[in-house]
Amino acid sequence: MNVARLARRPVKVTQSFTKQSIRCRSSRAASTCPMPSQKAGPSFPCVEAHAARESRILASSSKSTFAPRPQPTAPPNSGPEPPYARPSPSSYKVYHHSEPLALVYAPSLPEFDIAYETWGELTPARDNVILLHTGLSASSHAASSELNPSEGWWEKFIGPGRALDTNQFFIICTNVLGGCYGSTGPSSIDPLTGQPYATRFPVLSMFDMVRAQFCLLDHLGIESLYASVGSSMGAMQSLAAAWLYPERVGKVVSISGTARSSPSAIAMRYAQRSVLMADPNWNNGFYYDGLPPHTGMKLARQIATITYRSGPEWDLRFGRKLRAVPTSDSVAYSDPSGRKLPRTPALCPDFLIETYLDYQGEQFCLKYDANSLIYISKAMDLFDMTASSLSSLYLTPPPPRNSLPPLPPSVSSHPRSPSHAAYHSHLSHSKHHPPPANPPPHLSELAEGLSPLSNTPTLILGVQSDILFPVEQQREVADALRMAGNQMVSYYELGGVWGHDTFLLDVQNVGGAIRGFLS
Repeated sequence: MNVARLARRPVKVTQSFTKQSIRCRSSRAASTCPMPSQKAGPSFPCVEAHAARESRILASSSKSTFAPRPQPTAPPNSGPEPPYARPSPSSYKVYHHSEPLALVYAPSLPEFDIAYETWGELTPARDNVILLHTGLSASSHAASSELNPSEGWWEKFIGPGRALDTNQFFIICTNVLGGCYGSTGPSSIDPLTGQPYATRFPVLSMFDMVRAQFCLLDHLGIESLYASVGSSMGAMQSLAAAWLYPERVGKVVSISGTARSSPSAIAMRYAQRSVLMADPNWNNGFYYDGLPPHTGMKLARQIATITYRSGPEWDLRFGRKLRAVPTSDSVAYSDPSGRKLPRTPALCPDFLIETYLDYQGEQFCLKYDANSLIYISKAMDLFDMTASSLSSLYLTPPPPRNSLPPLPPSVSSHPRSPSHAAYHSHLSHSKHHPPPANPPPHLSELAEGLSPLSNTPTLILGVQSDILFPVEQQREVADALRMAGNQMVSYYELGGVWGHDTFLLDVQNVGGAIRGFLS
């Protein structure tokens, strides 16, 4: 039948479909027919919340994207998530680099700032330094300090006797280049125009971010790192640091990361950027003199949160439980025939898991710069350490380190310290995983790309419940390093239900593995 002709036919509306209640034609259908609500009209508090947030921003005397605002109340069973907050400029140091920084994908950045914080004491030889790399949205505030006593995002991992032991090590954490917590990024002022860079900011790579960090190390007079440590995006940077500077990086810790972004992770981050850029307030990135894309940021964070945890954990924390209904809404209703109706489902967050996602998006949407999220997540997508990819970027692999990796301070200071060779010959161990029966075609290329790390002791931690960086990607890094000739690879898989965020929460297992490897 011609569809266009059918569409032009007049449709007769019978009397039975114009009445307030729909009459079903059989007794069987009657039990499933929708019944009209006796409420005055639908209410959508989640939509109203977006409008209220926008009104608060407009009413604010400051046009700052990060203007203070009331924080949402955490929902029940919200979990032990570490705090993420925008630190005060008075709580971190800033290094200004006045020389151009060469970039992979764009002309040199004429100058830049790097925000950083430190913990512990630097030895006179400056040989006890650990560079801690952050995830996508974290600031330099990894732990509390005298300047900022609030808890940091890795609070329980840094301190005396902890994974990063401040009795032994001097810890440095930076806000990455491209960020919005003190380091130069899209929200920073372009010295050439006097206006925020916005999307005129150059596209970045992980290698650019690491080079900026090493400019800071040069400024501090630090020639070599005892270790480069990172989780998630930080794990990418940790590998990139040892690749760029094999002689300057003594050890590598890579937790829940990858050496090659997978299509699934790229897809997840693309979805986040898509909803953010679809927000009319984004305005192609030029929103700094107006409303920020707060709704897009909230939705992007909700998508991201789904990738950070695991279904089994949410089943334990939330199940299919519904939010508590306000007293005003708890009145029982019935249809015209007197049949009692169950609790009316809400189209806004109703299940506890929905309220949790809503909270996560709400508390983040004005805390972080939207353009920074776009640029940094894109840099994660671009990360690929296979030989062919590195060659396409015109990056020449440096030779592996010739000098022996450092002994830990706790060993080297002992009068009967083992020799370097004896100590490091016992470092290669792992929780067993069989060699891949059908290795991916890129594995040999990845091994070739990782050849500069062939003499660098490396700890790799994977999490079996991680859906953002599946454990297979950690196995892949370990296999590629061993194929490249690295005999000092320590590999562990962690269980539990926390998913990707395990590196933030599992102090006993993650912290214990790091402490053992470093000390």
